[in-house]
Amino acid sequence: MQTFSKNERLCSKILIDRLIETGKSFNHSPYRITWLPIAESSAPIKVVISVPKRSFKKAVDRNRLKRQTREIYRKQKQKVYDVLAEKKILVMIVYTAKTKIEFKELEIKLKEALERLSKTVA
Repeated sequence: MQTFSKNERLCSKILIDRLIETGKSFNHSPYRITWLPIAESSAPIKVVISVPKRSFKKAVDRNRLKRQTREIYRKQKQKVYDVLAEKKILVMIVYTAKTKIEFKELEIKLKEALERLSKTVA
């Protein structure tokens, strides 16, 4: 099912801080993916999506990029779930480009990044 429910979102400040401090990461332009395996979680993968204010001053631009990234993740997450069926991880997706990129290209890049994440974690 292609949903992105509340229990799949990473909202805990404590867990986000731990993810940033001790998580492993890789760059796949225009995204940086950071992940951290955890023991307990209500969902197999908990995700937080970030677009830095430094790169995009207008909230409208940041929100649009986050919304597009969420939509792409929602469509692609089942493939990641299939590979990482037994694992529980936290994931942070950060948009690192300085300019806006078209949706089609974002879709291709995030799909490749999620495939790389699946191979790396599995």
